[in-house]
Amino acid sequence: MFAALIALMYFMMIRPQKKQQQQRQQMLGNLKKGDEVITLGRLHGVIDSLDMANHTVVLDCDGIYLTFETSAIMQVKNSAAGKAADKSVNEKAKETNQPTDDQKKENSEK
Repeated sequence: MFAALIALMYFMMIRPQKKQQQQRQQMLGNLKKGDEVITLGRLHGVIDSLDMANHTVVLDCDGIYLTFETSAIMQVKNSAAGKAADKSVNEKAKETNQPTDDQKKENSEK
């Protein structure tokens, strides 16, 4: 009975926390210049430079450059790689005159 309670506690509390921590570490490890991020203080900016040795990041917030610890990054809104991929998909769609998924969705809503 007691072992079942311990197992239940592990699967309900400890395991999800570990998974969430791993996802956060992966997000912070994948940061790169040009990523749009939100800090814990809800400040929105674009990564100008990273110093992984000192665990700091410099954000460009509308021309104002601020230095934060990487642990202050709460969320990555748009990654630079994601923007490049979206841009290449849209360019490819324009070349073939095929509508993108967003355009298809807009047309179906009309």
